[in-house]
Amino acid sequence: MSSRNHSDKTGRESNAGSGEPKSVPAERVRSCDLLRDGGQLIIEHAGREYRLRVTSNGKLILTA
Repeated sequence: MSSRNHSDKTGRESNAGSGEPKSVPAERVRSCDLLRDGGQLIIEHAGREYRLRVTSNGKLILTA
C-alpha cells in the first residue's frame, strides 16, 4: 500500500496515511493569565532565569 503526501493550506506537505503520529496542538494561554497584576513573570529554564514582561508599548519581551 502506498501513502501519498498531500499539501495543506500553507503549501507544506503532510504525510497523510503514513502511520506517523499527528502533532499535538500547542497549549494556548492568555498573557494576562500568566503575568497577572505585576505585568511580569520569571521563567526558570535549564538552570537560568528569564523575565517575561509587558513593555510600555504593550508588547511582550523575554530577557535573560
